[in-house]
Amino acid sequence: MTVYIIRRLLWAMPVLFGVILVTFLLARALPGGPFDFAGDRSLPESVRANLARKYNLDAPVHEQFIDYFLGVLQGDLGPSFRSRSQTVNDILAQSFPISLQLGLLSMLLGLVIGIPAGIVAAINHNSWLDYTSSFIAILGVSIPNIVLGPFLIWFVGLKLNLLPVARWGADYTQFYLGFIPPLTAKFWIHAILPTVTLGTGLSAGIARLTRASLLQVIREDYIRTAKAKGLHFWAIISLHALKNALIPVVTILGPMFAAVVTGSFVIEQIFAIPGMGRHFVQSVTNRDYGVVLGASIVYAVLLVLANLLVDIAYAFLDPRIRFD
Repeated sequence: MTVYIIRRLLWAMPVLFGVILVTFLLARALPGGPFDFAGDRSLPESVRANLARKYNLDAPVHEQFIDYFLGVLQGDLGPSFRSRSQTVNDILAQSFPISLQLGLLSMLLGLVIGIPAGIVAAINHNSWLDYTSSFIAILGVSIPNIVLGPFLIWFVGLKLNLLPVARWGADYTQFYLGFIPPLTAKFWIHAILPTVTLGTGLSAGIARLTRASLLQVIREDYIRTAKAKGLHFWAIISLHALKNALIPVVTILGPMFAAVVTGSFVIEQIFAIPGMGRHFVQSVTNRDYGVVLGASIVYAVLLVLANLLVDIAYAFLDPRIRFD
């Protein structure tokens, strides 16, 4: 297992290098530059030239990339061209923990609702429970976050006046271990609406996949053999069927988690949450190369680590899987 993990991490190095290189070149290929402003805010050509010289943007692209990559190896993601008081490290250090909190809560909600719903639908195949669960799952997948979020804000926040409709209830300066906030009432009441909005679609997708996978597994010969031996129904499901049925679910959890943590821009925009996805999209618009590259690197690292954890989880779910 240790050798496998080390080998996977070594293979991840060229992947991360490729992500940095491609993102760097694409960012530089965007029309305009970080100091191009429209209208009355337009800077004189001499000022833009001085700023480009200050940030080494007037150097050849290959020299810029070498300087940037050497900085990344030292943990320095460079300056932000639009935020003079903060570096990219500062921006990501403040925004990533918030996105991580939102992603973890949403994934937890998706698993807690999706897996039991899929199991209930599968073991009650072609019954009203199956039809109801499948209908709700299809409805959850079909409703986009950009529709569900404003509806919950209007109904729960404004009409019923039960929950706050904006911001995140955690102060960055009080995080423990870098991302764990104080679990106060303020944190939870602010987290409910964005978590439900993001977690609804996740739970619906997980429920559908769990149902389809479990229906396939319970038709296998070893399940019929277990039934013939007289094992209790729930023992068959929990000890034999469920572990194999969860393998496809675990497969999608890695990329899903990375996407949720770093790509929840819509939710962060709707609920005014200062997370990483929001900074990333704003930086693309503002051509803030440093933040775009930093967020892309974080996403790539998360994706690599999440897929590695998925591969490791395979061995615990199915003993037939071995690491060569």
